[in-house]
Amino acid sequence: MQLPTLNQADLKGKKVLLRAGFDVPIEDGQVHDTTRIDAIMPTMKHILDSGASLIIMAHQGRPKGEPNPEFSQKPLVVVLEKLLGVPVKFAEKCDGDDAKQIAQSLQPGEVLLLENLRFEKGEKSKDQSQRDLLGQSLAALADVYVNDAFTNCHRDHASMTSVPKFMVEKYMGLNVQKEVEGLSKVNQDPAQPVTLIISGLKMETKIPVIQQFLDRGDNILVGGGVANTLLKARGFDLAKSRYDEDFLELAQELMLESEQEDKAKISVPCDGIVATRSTDDAEKLDVPLEDIEGDMAMYDIGTVTLGHYIDVIKQSKTIVWNGPMGMYEVEGFSNGTKNIAEAVKEATAAGAVSIVGGGDTLDFHERYGYSLDAYTFVSTAGGAMLDFISGKELPALEALCA
Repeated sequence: MQLPTLNQADLKGKKVLLRAGFDVPIEDGQVHDTTRIDAIMPTMKHILDSGASLIIMAHQGRPKGEPNPEFSQKPLVVVLEKLLGVPVKFAEKCDGDDAKQIAQSLQPGEVLLLENLRFEKGEKSKDQSQRDLLGQSLAALADVYVNDAFTNCHRDHASMTSVPKFMVEKYMGLNVQKEVEGLSKVNQDPAQPVTLIISGLKMETKIPVIQQFLDRGDNILVGGGVANTLLKARGFDLAKSRYDEDFLELAQELMLESEQEDKAKISVPCDGIVATRSTDDAEKLDVPLEDIEGDMAMYDIGTVTLGHYIDVIKQSKTIVWNGPMGMYEVEGFSNGTKNIAEAVKEATAAGAVSIVGGGDTLDFHERYGYSLDAYTFVSTAGGAMLDFISGKELPALEALCA
């Protein structure tokens, strides 16, 4: 699939409809973190510098298909004006008459921000005809469609897959292109040995990645709820530790498959940091799995496990990391993740290719001041990253080629 890139487009004098991936934290009408806006700035500036007018559509939170002032895009206007250095018009409804009138009057260099896409039921409707109806209405606002919302590329939503149906000119934004090229390093003849480090609570989103790496990786290092589920499937009593009951049978199959000679080796913890509650003042013990009992729960990997994981990382030439090793939000349970971060950093400095992503992984780095510059590539996406590296087709990317 050859995806169309923005540098192929002649945008001069045209109206460009940009699907941005903002969804920024807003409190009391103030934007508190512009990271996701900053990531799309190169695309917005490229469009404006090319002599086009810019119409921005995005979503904010989960307003359930109806207007909710708490999730309005309006607070983004002042932020965009400051970053872009031009006035930004605002449409109170993303596909209403107001939006159409402002869009028609836009001159090159001018910017329009649409209200939250998710105020419209058609955006996330399970009925394709409803999605297409909204998509057609949005497409009528512009001449060119640009998708720079990689975090949503695994979603079959109107703004992602229906709008492109009704537009001849459609392209990847610069950030989406960067994500595709960066994550493709995993799928295109990666240097061996290949190691996947994966954690989290939702087995449903992690299993396809584990299955993919069983076939084309060498090592799979697991932590958190993923590790607990695999350990429970092997018969360990983890007391109060959280695991995914619905995936025990499949977890058992994954562990058995990993024992085959031509498959990647899944490494699970042999010890853990346990406590009776997940607070900093709780008494913490580093114990073998066999000693977890009563009201104990495992909140981080133990010393022996960490040593093994670090040894594997040191020998790896390609490393993919998605998910902290434990309850990193509590500093007393962050040691495993901190040491994994250092190990991946050192392996990268020694020549390994490292690809890091996922919301919790990025939050860990910000929370504890670990630089993301230490890695080869950092993805801002969660589900879209997992789907991409597990070999799934992303519907929003397919829509650019249809």
